[in-house]
Amino acid sequence: MGVLNVPDLFDLSTIMVSEFSPGGAFGSDTPEPDFGFAFNNSNFSDRVLRIEVIPDSPETKSDGDCCSSIADWARNRKRRREDFKKEIYVVQRQEQVLNCNVPDTVDGLTYENRDEDAVAMIEGSPSDVGLNCNQIGNDTAHDNYSSLNKDHFTVLRVNIIHISSPILAAKSPFFYKLFSNGMTESEQRYVTLRVHASEEAALLDLLNFMYGNTLSTTTPTALLDVLMAADKFKVASCMRYCSRLLRNLPMTRESALLYLDLPSTVLMADAAQPLADAAKQFLAAKYKDVTKFQDEVLNLPLAGIEVVFSSDDLQVASEDAVYDFLLKWARTHYPKLEERRRVFATRLGRLIRFPHMTCRKLKKVLTCNDFDAEIAPKIVLEALFFKAETPHKQRALASEEANAPYRHFLERAYKYRPVKVVEFEKPRQQCVVYLDLKREECAHLFPGGKVYSQAFHLGGQGFFFSAHCHMDQQSSFHCFGLFLGMQEKGAVTFAIDYEFAARSKPTEDYLSKYKGNYTFTGRKTIGYRNLFGIPWTTFMADDSNYFINGVLHLRAELTVRQ
Repeated sequence: MGVLNVPDLFDLSTIMVSEFSPGGAFGSDTPEPDFGFAFNNSNFSDRVLRIEVIPDSPETKSDGDCCSSIADWARNRKRRREDFKKEIYVVQRQEQVLNCNVPDTVDGLTYENRDEDAVAMIEGSPSDVGLNCNQIGNDTAHDNYSSLNKDHFTVLRVNIIHISSPILAAKSPFFYKLFSNGMTESEQRYVTLRVHASEEAALLDLLNFMYGNTLSTTTPTALLDVLMAADKFKVASCMRYCSRLLRNLPMTRESALLYLDLPSTVLMADAAQPLADAAKQFLAAKYKDVTKFQDEVLNLPLAGIEVVFSSDDLQVASEDAVYDFLLKWARTHYPKLEERRRVFATRLGRLIRFPHMTCRKLKKVLTCNDFDAEIAPKIVLEALFFKAETPHKQRALASEEANAPYRHFLERAYKYRPVKVVEFEKPRQQCVVYLDLKREECAHLFPGGKVYSQAFHLGGQGFFFSAHCHMDQQSSFHCFGLFLGMQEKGAVTFAIDYEFAARSKPTEDYLSKYKGNYTFTGRKTIGYRNLFGIPWTTFMADDSNYFINGVLHLRAELTVRQ
């Protein structure tokens, strides 16, 4: 009987161009051909694949052969990844070893098998291989490879599978280069892959997928195993398939963090990017209000912290609170000062939007040991330069980084609205405070809401503003109110002169609304329930005199009384 030379019937270079190009199966959603009928069928195969299964490390095997949860899978994967990096394969001289990352290189003796790499051995036709045309062979007890072989590996079993090199090459760059590197071994009929026992099921599922474009497994842990195998053998279509199935499963905190902790080769692959994006969106939404989940967020790993605090929608009191929280997190997870400085310089520092911190907190950054002495002054100087810019320039700087993964100038949705303060020490202690509120923020106050400003200081005392939507008791309509409060409690007595003003059309100058004096005793407030003397509907109307380009501009001049 003549031997059918399958590669003569298919031009592998043509297949690879169509499949791996942007318009091919790897770059579109076009359904791929189903070759499931040909899997492990000698009638449609031109090669024999031997899968040697070697033991996992004792630590990995202790949890059992399978993982019942995402957490179990994560623990096992981390141990396997660390253990496998330590193992060195000494290959028999008659075998050639190809690393999937460098498939055209043939070294002779020693290879380090990392978790991300696949080891393939191509050999001549062995006399000891029992072939079964339509079933996966499983030779264990009497195979020459089933005991401690010359490579110092105990081979538990050998799976024998009939494969079609054009089908595998069309789906995987690894197999394409393996079968077409132009060397003598690429013409051999028998190909040997060596995998750990924990990878065996995933590899078999992957091979099935490369023929039939579907998987029988649906559990998260099994899909993750196949995803890892697909990454190792560069099967992008399977990575997309696993990614889609995992995204359709209910997302949890544990699964989202696990997806973000997958190897960089997986996370950087276009096929798995939607899965990583879904995990980031889940964590950012879950921990949008950090104050409600402080303990949970404090226990997040670095990858989770980066996702939560890079969000523009993060609900925090102020950027000062972000700084304080990340400082606390870093001191908890990185107790050594040098490690903490390194993580702030490379990872955490870019999460803090220093230009929106108060000047008092920026002073503390300069003296904080957790920041490198050369980095801290640069951070503070950049923040102060931004604060000194005109509002138009500030908006321009913020828009320039709209598509950046980490933003410095864009303002978050702070619970406490930022203020700008100009302080004077002589001839009297005085400050001028500016508070801007967007029309949308004011609209959300109706019918009985309030919004607070960030704290500012005068004469050593802390103050804040609060804007309210009130019901006018005399006229029975809603109106806009503004109040000034002092933070300190107890028997503190502090006297000030004050003046409230707001910009108004047509001049757009600040016009005084109320002025007076008040002696604060403890935590009390002074203000006006109807600052503008008009109903809420008039205040919020499209032709309102107080919204200039959609912003309400308020100002208060405060002077310490002698």
